[in-house]
Amino acid sequence: NVRLVESGGGLVQPGGSLELSCTASGFTFSSSAMSWVRRAPGQGFGWVAGINGAGDSPYYLDSVKGRFTISRDNAKNTLYLHMISLKAEDTGVYFCRRDSTAARGQGTQVVVSS
Repeated sequence: NVRLVESGGGLVQPGGSLELSCTASGFTFSSSAMSWVRRAPGQGFGWVAGINGAGDSPYYLDSVKGRFTISRDNAKNTLYLHMISLKAEDTGVYFCRRDSTAARGQGTQVVVSS
């Protein structure tokens, strides 16, 4: 069974930082392109960042470029999202997603507020 478990969310002040993690199991993680998507309050899912299986080709939503870094450790079957200079508009529930099937976990909430 495919399982994705996100963690690392929380409440942070504007300008702060967080690192999200996603532990994967039930599929060949190292050959799977992965993404982070988020659901802002009252909105649908929006793609944030993605990375190929090898981890050497990340890509980002324009509004998070320079602030978010997606990475992965294939030996640990773990996907990361390092976020700095957080803004109120980054608030939402963040999910990791296996791109080939759109499977995602239960999400972890990020609230950026003073």
